[in-house]
Amino acid sequence: MSTGWSCKDTSDKAAAEWPAYGRDPGGARHSPLAQITRDNVAGLAVAWTYRTGDVPGAGESKANTFQATPIYLDGTLYVSSGYNRVFALDPDTGAPRWIFDPKVDTNVPGRYLVSRGVSAWHDGKDDKDGDSACRRRLFVTTTDARLMAIDAGTGQPCDGFGAGGTVDLKEGIPGAASGIYSVSSPPAVVGHVVVVGSSIADNVAVDVPPGTVRGFDARTGARLWAWDPIPRSPADPGYEAWAPEDAARTRAANVWSVMTADPERDLVFLPTSSPSPDYYGGLRKGPGPHANSVVALRASTGKLVWAFQAIHHDLWDYDVPASPALTRIRRNGQSIDAVAVATKAGNLFFLDRDTGNPLWPIEERPVPPSDVPGEDAHPTQPFPLITPNLVGDTTLRPEDAWGVTDAERDACREMIAGARSEGIFTPPSLRGSVEYPGSLGGINWGGVAIDEGRGLLFTSVNRFGNVVRLIPRSEPNAPLPGEVIQEQLGTPYKVGRRLLSHPTTRLPCTKPPWGQLVAVDVATGTIRWEVPVGRFPGTEQLPGSETWGSFTLGGPIVTDGGLAFIGATQDDSIRAFDTDSGRELWKHALPAGGQATPMTYRSPKGRQFVVIAAGGSIGLGRPAADHLVAFALP
Repeated sequence: MSTGWSCKDTSDKAAAEWPAYGRDPGGARHSPLAQITRDNVAGLAVAWTYRTGDVPGAGESKANTFQATPIYLDGTLYVSSGYNRVFALDPDTGAPRWIFDPKVDTNVPGRYLVSRGVSAWHDGKDDKDGDSACRRRLFVTTTDARLMAIDAGTGQPCDGFGAGGTVDLKEGIPGAASGIYSVSSPPAVVGHVVVVGSSIADNVAVDVPPGTVRGFDARTGARLWAWDPIPRSPADPGYEAWAPEDAARTRAANVWSVMTADPERDLVFLPTSSPSPDYYGGLRKGPGPHANSVVALRASTGKLVWAFQAIHHDLWDYDVPASPALTRIRRNGQSIDAVAVATKAGNLFFLDRDTGNPLWPIEERPVPPSDVPGEDAHPTQPFPLITPNLVGDTTLRPEDAWGVTDAERDACREMIAGARSEGIFTPPSLRGSVEYPGSLGGINWGGVAIDEGRGLLFTSVNRFGNVVRLIPRSEPNAPLPGEVIQEQLGTPYKVGRRLLSHPTTRLPCTKPPWGQLVAVDVATGTIRWEVPVGRFPGTEQLPGSETWGSFTLGGPIVTDGGLAFIGATQDDSIRAFDTDSGRELWKHALPAGGQATPMTYRSPKGRQFVVIAAGGSIGLGRPAADHLVAFALP
């Protein structure tokens, strides 16, 4: 079975490459390279910088961000911009070899312009023609909902794929013609099947497009199967948990993040999101199985194998945001094939790869009920008993409020006291509820990196909250300071969301550190170490602020040099940490926010590079930019 690139690479060549978003199909983000080590990482310097030119101009959408992780194989580096242009670069110099432009309309209202990368595939059907056109191809998904196949050597569309190299992903998806339906992450490639999810705008309405996941033939683009996370008929698994009218009208539960795969098992793992809309569930009663879940499908057929739900009846925008990471856990002398699931709620679950059953006990604990007319919050939520919540104490009381001065602390205390704040999973309310952790996590799409040799999992964790209130539709839109109101059309309530932060300084009301890099022992599920990462903007002159951390968007990678690399922070820097101790060993300024996950490779000239997209992020208030920065030893 062919998956990704050629399976005939030598071990040395394979070690040099980073052929998929998470390097391997299972998304462990681990590289065996060790030219850069704890002893010499302090000497890392900028080797080259490439600028894509894809930043918003006058009159264009400002919702553009460069979040891609490049892939490297067969001596070429490939990366995509927020405009979905694909760049083939020389790995030693960053010089462009070709550029492919799908000509996406960048000015559609409501469209979020982001691409986290591309996927690669080698057609091994006829090895003697291995270098012919489109035998080696890249798959590109676009913000205007197209799946495109291009030749990896030339950047030209593959004529035999779809119509002139393109499959229109809007076909067969009700409502997909609107600007709220797009694709932001690279597809998963398993054998000859290209598996594609979708990104659907949150909180717009009940009647948004369905979150159907589809498999396409890698050679022809023909659709092979389709799977909807929301069951539509009594024959669909999970239908019995839905009222028929709720199943008929509910949409979304889409897969906007990165999927992973186990090609030997013919499995693809989907991280699904909330049913529509996020913050009111009165029209979708019950737990909503397959939403907010990790779902394992048979990649060749799209048939459901198993599903594990991390959040029941989501009311918090707690999508499963991170790609499910595959690893092996050694326990009691046995090796267990596992899936690690990281959540916005800060929980980390380890599941059996074949069954989806938890490898450590999970307890369904009572959580606060809703006091909103029409809402029926789920009475319990799953909590792992071994691995603690990586956010820490998720209950915020007025006396827990934090501030640099007494006045700041008192303002935060008043904000918490004026809202419902009964711990994690406090439902949205009419007077406002504290959501902690907030909808950016906990853990977001940055996900995890796993070093099986050391038995460690690494992830970045955010520790800040939101205040969420439901607003009866009869009331006018009168946002509170810092609040964003979204419509949730088709429900009785709009939703208002704002950061739980001081109204003037904008510093979080939660006690720092606000962002940490955490290492978890996968054999025991316990935390090995946790350290602050980044620095919150505007705090540079405040004593002790170097230990407060910052919000992060992007994830870590890990190498056999004993290093974990991460950008992601609000202080526009990339860092390297000692994987054994968590000690920060290297830091380098970036020309813009590095809200992306880095990667590493060894070029044909034998030099190891670490590369990150420095493209900023509207989600973290970092201006859009277009830099791809490569670091290497002198």
